[in-house]
Amino acid sequence: MGAPDPFTQTTDVGHWIGGRAVPGSGGRQQAVWNPATGQVARQVRLAEVADVEAAVAAAKAAQPAWGDTPPLRRARVMIAFLALLNQHRDTLAAMITAEHGKVFTDAQGEVTRGIDIVEFACGIPQLLKGDYTDQVSTGIDNWTLRQPLGVVAGITPFNFPCMVPMWMFPVALACGNAFILKPSERDPSPSLFMADLLKQAGLPDGVFNVVQGDKVAVDALLTHPDVKALSFVGSTPIAQYIYETGARHGKRVQALGGAKNHMVVMPDADLDQAVDALIGSAYGSAGERCMAISVAVLVGDVGDRIVPRLAERAKALKVMNGMELAAEMGPIVTKEARDRIEGYVALGVEEGATLVVDGRGLKVPGHEAGFFTGGTLFDHATPAMRIYREEIFGPVLVCVRVPDMAAALQLINDHEYGNGVACFTSDGGVAREFARRVQVGMVGINVPIPVPMAWHGFGGWKKSLFGDMHAYGEEGVRFYTKQKSVMQRWPDSIGKGAEFTMPVSK
Repeated sequence: MGAPDPFTQTTDVGHWIGGRAVPGSGGRQQAVWNPATGQVARQVRLAEVADVEAAVAAAKAAQPAWGDTPPLRRARVMIAFLALLNQHRDTLAAMITAEHGKVFTDAQGEVTRGIDIVEFACGIPQLLKGDYTDQVSTGIDNWTLRQPLGVVAGITPFNFPCMVPMWMFPVALACGNAFILKPSERDPSPSLFMADLLKQAGLPDGVFNVVQGDKVAVDALLTHPDVKALSFVGSTPIAQYIYETGARHGKRVQALGGAKNHMVVMPDADLDQAVDALIGSAYGSAGERCMAISVAVLVGDVGDRIVPRLAERAKALKVMNGMELAAEMGPIVTKEARDRIEGYVALGVEEGATLVVDGRGLKVPGHEAGFFTGGTLFDHATPAMRIYREEIFGPVLVCVRVPDMAAALQLINDHEYGNGVACFTSDGGVAREFARRVQVGMVGINVPIPVPMAWHGFGGWKKSLFGDMHAYGEEGVRFYTKQKSVMQRWPDSIGKGAEFTMPVSK
């Protein structure tokens, strides 16, 4: 199986502004790699400030008419887009595999989870319904409505070049906003493909725009006065920068940061299920997921029973080109990312953790120049070690041993990140207590990667989220709209004379 024909040629990847592909105003560009071969596949144009200004101008011109479009007609555009996504889902998945490296079946799953959000956005007429109260006071009625913000933007990471943008723009567009997407420059092609599908679906020109780029584009979006809100998903230091900079410039900001997700394995857990969960969640997508399990918290005697089984499975991982249907794990997105991951493995050895399985230096036959590393497993790590504290964002599973559930909860609650967590147990009381007391935003009970479905919303706690609204779901609708409250009465019910006291219900 190979990538689709239009994608095999080495070409420049540009921007999408005003309903068409444009090369941009500057000459800066950056290589886009095929991680499986280690070869440059194409070049992406990096936006200058002028390109961002052009995208904002196009969005600002198009948004008023789109915002005045009845929600049902906006929903019909989303329905047409949904049909095109389903028709071309494998094309999108192949693009993701070619530029990110994740295995094709995982990329198909990413596209499917993005489609879930589009399906949710198709229900926008119901989601935008306001509240109405008749006779809040004699002769006076009161109701609320939600209206679009105007021009909004999203800055998305390399690990989900399709799904994470779709956490944002389907809801934003359905609410009546114009949207500017700044995707990762490491895997930029899916963004343009989705832009073209939106145009085919009938979205008016200028309502959706794409600017490729780096910090120049990010800062231009953060400081532009006509961008009213901005969503971000990425590492915590950048998320904090995005949040603080955007807020200083008067924007509504939703910034999802990093993670160090724990999975607690209780002594009564089904070990077969726990092993499967840890292997899939730690090494799936080469660990390049913000919801990947990177710490196994082994309670009581579980460590001695489970670590040998984890080691056996980690050594047997099928690491190969992601387009091979037998692949369980593909390459790392770039050479620099792989080297950083393997640097953490060396650090863990220096810190004194037990290196049970060493994934460094893996070579895949026929793809020797690819950016591959194998699955790594550490045991007997401690909270003081950097391999425990810091987000590695690679296929490295760190095991920490604790005596009981109280110690497991304390360990997790003391960590600066609070994105996702899991607990594997057969005890309902333990499960309930864990879910209530753990200081983490997304909790799985015998579910290793508890990513909420489209109608619930995604977001962590502590340094995993800056801002007070989660992504997609009903909170996404609230994020991309502003509430207006209207009170109304008519002349026959208005009394004579001025009133100087606080209005109250009469």
